[in-house]
Amino acid sequence: MGTAERNGLWVEEPASRRRMPDPVRTAAVRAVLIVALTLVQAMIAVLCTLADSWLAFPMVLSSVGSTVVATWGVLDVWVTRQVWNQRAGVVSVPASTARQLRRERRQARRTAKRRGVARPDSVNIRGRGGTRQLTHS
Repeated sequence: MGTAERNGLWVEEPASRRRMPDPVRTAAVRAVLIVALTLVQAMIAVLCTLADSWLAFPMVLSSVGSTVVATWGVLDVWVTRQVWNQRAGVVSVPASTARQLRRERRQARRTAKRRGVARPDSVNIRGRGGTRQLTHS
């Protein structure tokens, strides 16, 4: 009985990166297929040209068109990724100063609400009756 039989066939390791979202992965697979097809088409165009075949000119023209489509496919991956990050939200760093200030203000409001104390005037710039001024004149 060897070590492979005792431990199983393989050892699972945690992934180093998170999995790509489905729309981004779909766009990436599509782009890889289009780029691979374009490379094959370009190679056939080169070989047809070297062989002096009648198929060389149509293959060169279609390779140029495929290059445009492949460029679109790669840009589609980039745009899809950006849109996904914007819609799904990027994981933000929790050490933000602004976030900490908002958290402290929220906590102060909650404790003031529990105690039944009105909000401090320093937090509310406008005031209740509109009589407060921002500058001294």
